[in-house]
Amino acid sequence: MPRTDIQRLTEIMARLRDPVSGCPWDVQQDFASIAPYTIEEAYEVADAIDRNDMDDLRDELGDLLLQVVFHARMAEEAGAFAFGDVVAAISGKMVRRHPHVFAGEAVADATEQSAAWDEHKRRERVDAGQDDASALAGIPRGLPEWQRAAKLQARAARSGFQWPDAGPVLEKLGEELAEVRVELDAVADGDLSAHDRLVDEIGDVLFVAGNLARHAGVEVGTALRRANAKFERRFREMERLALADGTPLAALPLGEQQRYWKRVKTDE
Repeated sequence: MPRTDIQRLTEIMARLRDPVSGCPWDVQQDFASIAPYTIEEAYEVADAIDRNDMDDLRDELGDLLLQVVFHARMAEEAGAFAFGDVVAAISGKMVRRHPHVFAGEAVADATEQSAAWDEHKRRERVDAGQDDASALAGIPRGLPEWQRAAKLQARAARSGFQWPDAGPVLEKLGEELAEVRVELDAVADGDLSAHDRLVDEIGDVLFVAGNLARHAGVEVGTALRRANAKFERRFREMERLALADGTPLAALPLGEQQRYWKRVKTDE
């Protein structure tokens, strides 16, 4: 991409942020208010990839790039850093963390490279004065919890703390579901302390389900996006069919709604 293109984008953002002649909405934003949009745009990129929509992917990558430029512009206004510093930082990091590409070192495969990457990150934390020596150090707390769970499990696995295959994970998932049933019964019986335990047990189910996905080679976010898309597609079809039969879906009892659900599944 010609350098003039990115220069034009940074100039557009500077104009939008101009306190006198800029856009009032852009001017009043700060890092905290823009952060949710940054996360949303990243998910929209992932959605375009799932749908294999290259035109949409191009547009969504542009939206995500705009988020980087927006944050960099606000940092420049604060005297912290500019967009060029962001580019320089990531360029230096990529060269530093890929000595097998840029410095003549060798790695056997992608697995060995992943371990080397983590070691580079560990050394960088040490150099920065961070003294957390745990194998779990450096996993951001701002990640979505399902993603953080996956990273925690993967890091622990590199230390040898993992089941050998998916079989024991399935057994553990069954154990955790049984414990959820116990707490659901306790809640129904009026045990006032059972709800907190239920939260913990459902959390365990979700955590183990994520571990099962990792053993199966399935990315949790991809699986959830597909499940969400499937549910939305089927539910919308249920609504359409019910209206075609003369009754809004929400007006039907659960048994009738389930009949439409089974019909949609069969048609698919």
